[in-house]
Amino acid sequence: MKQTFRSKIGPEIAIPIGLILGGVLVFMLILGAWLGVAVIAIVLAFAIHLFATTYYTIDGAELKVRSGFLIHITINISTITKIVPTRSILSAPAVSLDRLEVFYNKYDSVVVSPKDKDGFIAGLKDINEKIVTV
Repeated sequence: MKQTFRSKIGPEIAIPIGLILGGVLVFMLILGAWLGVAVIAIVLAFAIHLFATTYYTIDGAELKVRSGFLIHITINISTITKIVPTRSILSAPAVSLDRLEVFYNKYDSVVVSPKDKDGFIAGLKDINEKIVTV
C-alpha cells in the first residue's frame, strides 16, 4: 500500500522567503532592472517549486523522500531505528521547522516535516515495529 505525506509549509520559512524575494522583486521593478527582475523571478519560481513538490512516500518497504528535482532519497524502512522531533534550522527536505529526524542505517539521518506526523510515524511503524519514537 502506498501512502503519500505532503510536507507541512511553515510560516517561519515561507513568510521570510516571500518577503525578501517579493521585496527585492518590487525594488528591481521600480528601478527598471529587468535582468534583476528575471533573476529574482527565477529564484521565486524555484522556491515555489520546492514548496509544492516536497513530500514523503511510504511505498511497500521503502520510504521515499522527494524535494523538487534536487532531492530523491530512498530508505529501506527496515533500517530505520529512531524518529525524534527536531526544530533544526539546517537545510533539509522539509519546508517547516516542525520537523522529525529519521535515523536509519548506522549513522544516517534525514529531516522531514510531514503535515500528518502521527500518521507518518504510524505508517512507518506498521512496517517496522522496532522504530523507537521519542
